[in-house]
Amino acid sequence: MSIEKLLDELYSYSLHGIKLGLQNIEKICSAMGNPEKDYKIIHVAGTNGKGSTSTTIENVLIESGKKVGKYTSPHILKFNERICANGEEISDSDIAYYYSYVKNIIEKLGITPTFFEVTTAMMFKYFSDKKMEYVVLEVGMGGKYDATNIVDADICVITNVSLDHTEFLGKTIYEIACEKAGIIKKNSRVVVGSSEPDFIRAIEEKTSNYTNVISKYKDATHKLDFEKFKTYINIGNESYEYSLFGEYQYKNFLCALEVFKMLGLPEDIIKKGVSQTVWQCRFEIIKKEKLLILDGAHNEDGVKTLCETLKIGFKKEEIVSIVSILKDKDSNGIVKKLETCVGDIIFTSLSENKRGQSAKELYEQFENKNNKQYYEDIKIAYETAKNFKDKKVILICGSFYLLSKFKEEVLKNEI
Repeated sequence: MSIEKLLDELYSYSLHGIKLGLQNIEKICSAMGNPEKDYKIIHVAGTNGKGSTSTTIENVLIESGKKVGKYTSPHILKFNERICANGEEISDSDIAYYYSYVKNIIEKLGITPTFFEVTTAMMFKYFSDKKMEYVVLEVGMGGKYDATNIVDADICVITNVSLDHTEFLGKTIYEIACEKAGIIKKNSRVVVGSSEPDFIRAIEEKTSNYTNVISKYKDATHKLDFEKFKTYINIGNESYEYSLFGEYQYKNFLCALEVFKMLGLPEDIIKKGVSQTVWQCRFEIIKKEKLLILDGAHNEDGVKTLCETLKIGFKKEEIVSIVSILKDKDSNGIVKKLETCVGDIIFTSLSENKRGQSAKELYEQFENKNNKQYYEDIKIAYETAKNFKDKKVILICGSFYLLSKFKEEVLKNEI
């Protein structure tokens, strides 16, 4: 079977939808001999910032000489991005082998797992066979009933909580925080990146053994460099050059830094590792003339923190944004936040995705259509954005599916 057909078969498990619960993954992992117990786990949850924090931790641990696996989602361009060993994406041949291995177990067990459960099982076994020392494990959604949560993590990181996936996780910050705090186990050391009272209440109901980096590093300072697009951070006598850029990346950095402190990593290794971290589609600079930015902000909190960065470096009138938003997100809330820092918005389509909307559907949701237009074709939307003579920045945001589509349909022909 070709890798394309194999991945189509693997993606077909998505038809089973999202099923929060641990029964399937527990059965599969038990049948595999519980490979998830073969390495130390750093478990990362949170509404936003999971991927950046996970990748920073991964990069510094590799720099320190450890054998490190990382599991993240979603992917942008190809499935292989989800499972990385020592910074290298899983190969097509290994995807085929581990999918076949897990599929055989599923058939023997007579269960119907989801796409994420199958992928998670493949990852656990792959990292065991690769003899990883550490695995940085990003939660798919929530925490308590997420398929990754059969592990007994050494360190748990919960970056933040905002209202997202409310149909699955709860209607309030406290309810969602309780779900995310579900990754905390009896002996876990815990790092959190928010002081929101309902969030902290949920954490303290699970453990008193946690470090709030916002409180611990309250005297730290940071500065954004809009020429090099780096984040410079000062903590006491130490200075760090963080290669991930943005106001929101500062808190992600602090979460990762606290993990390094818990692991006793030396400062020179930390500084080198954080200066070389790369994570696509998080304020990713594609072109500097005119500035083309791709950012994975896809909920109100993500757009709010993105705008905090943009407001520091640019005037509202200097930015045009190409946007598409999934049906299950709060389009109105997201666009209202975006309008605080963006002068013009061009809606485009993700209607090929079962959760996506057409450009016209998005456009017609807004009574105030000033500075808004729509083009179903993403290439036309981009050409229109480029023709704004007074703009310094083109921003692509609203969904990771949009960023993937933009890279595949527009960038591959341009760069």
